[in-house]
Amino acid sequence: MVTPAHALSRLEAQANPARAAEAAAYHKAPPEAGRMYLGLTLAQIEEPVADWRAALSVEGRVALAAALWDSNLHEARVAAAKLLTQARLRPDDAAWALICTWTEQLDVWALADLVTVAGQKRVVANPERIADLEPMVESPNHWARRAALQMLLPFAKMNNLKDAEYDIRETGLIWAEHLVPDRNWFIQKAIADWIDTLAKHDPARAAEFMDGPGLGLKGFARKEAARRLPDPAPEAE
Repeated sequence: MVTPAHALSRLEAQANPARAAEAAAYHKAPPEAGRMYLGLTLAQIEEPVADWRAALSVEGRVALAAALWDSNLHEARVAAAKLLTQARLRPDDAAWALICTWTEQLDVWALADLVTVAGQKRVVANPERIADLEPMVESPNHWARRAALQMLLPFAKMNNLKDAEYDIRETGLIWAEHLVPDRNWFIQKAIADWIDTLAKHDPARAAEFMDGPGLGLKGFARKEAARRLPDPAPEAE
């Protein structure tokens, strides 16, 4: 039986104090977070996660993920997100609720990226969940605002969209437009990545955004967002 205590002990047994100090300096969690680090590599986390995923039911995985996240140990939070990163996860309502709770608690980019990927799987599985994401676009936590937009990124990657998928993609563009005035670097980068991804599949729609709301992006974001698009025609003299 895999208990939270057993799982944490397995992670802690691999601790590398020197790398832990480097990881703390690199990830730069806010001091008030009180985050702890073990200094594990991603491979050292993924191996036990694979074992736990194979040994536990979906209900058991969600329970373990919740306990690992609540430990406030960086590597345990990585493991928690990875436990719930699966395309097929049934039933998944409890997993989605947990991911939404984590999203509002995000405070570093590495965990934000992992939780976002887990969330993307659940939104693709049930697109009606965008209703749960919409309030996050207004969150005071910029990591939550970023995650809400990024969880719709799979719909920017789709070709030959069905009507419902097209509507969700347009919702992503509406959220991106709403966030353009947000000058936070990570928000600007998220918008740029979203439009850059869209440009691979629908360059005309990406160009339309860049000729409209995208004009308000910071310079670096505008450059990254438009890097796959043709240069605009020179203005007539």
